[in-house]
Amino acid sequence: MSKQKLSLQEQLLKSGLVSSAKAKTAKSDKHKQAQLQRNNKVAAVDEAKALALKAQAEKAGRDRELNQLRKQQEGQKELAAQVKQLIEMNRQPQDTDGVAYHFNDHNRMKTLYVSQTMREQIINGRLVIVKLAGRYEIVPAEVATKISSRDAASIIVNNGTVKNTGGKTDDPYSEYQIPDDLIW
Repeated sequence: MSKQKLSLQEQLLKSGLVSSAKAKTAKSDKHKQAQLQRNNKVAAVDEAKALALKAQAEKAGRDRELNQLRKQQEGQKELAAQVKQLIEMNRQPQDTDGVAYHFNDHNRMKTLYVSQTMREQIINGRLVIVKLAGRYEIVPAEVATKISSRDAASIIVNNGTVKNTGGKTDDPYSEYQIPDDLIW
């Protein structure tokens, strides 16, 4: 004996989960809806399909945002690597027995020991102090412009960018000269 495959409706009727009256009304409702679609040539709105499309669109939007964020983070990592490479390739040797050069880093006084010629070059803006991974390095001003275009926060002391106002101010001490090579 071969088993006949029963439809879902027949299986529900056989198991007693649905009465025959409910099965007939469901069948007639389905038939009426199909007739309306054929006569009016209007597709019935499938709520499940609409919800699935909406969820898919939301997921695509979230994925786009995540991809954009990932690309942004990769770009920042790439810029940081470029800055690191520029500093490491162009850093000037520091002289531990040299003259102390004091500078301000976020309201904290720091000291680097450099030769007298390097100190003068820093004061004149030909050399620049940059920060790399918590250490201070000295690089030429040309390299510092490349670094500042990638990460301006790495530049700590750049005397070449200081501009004199040259105009009259209300400062009563403006007539007095302040030496640039003042050693503390």
